[in-house]
Amino acid sequence: MCASKFPIWPKVKAGETYYFCTCGRSTNQPWCDGKHAGTSFQPMAWKAEKDGAPKICQCKSTRTPPFCDNTHMKLLCSCCSGVSVKKGGLYEKIK
Repeated sequence: MCASKFPIWPKVKAGETYYFCTCGRSTNQPWCDGKHAGTSFQPMAWKAEKDGAPKICQCKSTRTPPFCDNTHMKLLCSCCSGVSVKKGGLYEKIK
């Protein structure tokens, strides 16, 4: 489930462990709040190496979790918007 069409840049502290939401249900995005209970999803632990505000994925389709790799641009974030997605050179309506 897509949490948002866009990435987020949350403040993080070096050495702290954060739990990246992989189900998209958390109301504390991009971090897990336990709403995955009863699903096959599990949060992903990630330890910040330095203080900062990294670009974190919210479409949940990144190949580099928890970081955004701009996959949402390729998918047009179909999981959020229900619009057409380019597939095999054709546009197909998401059901």
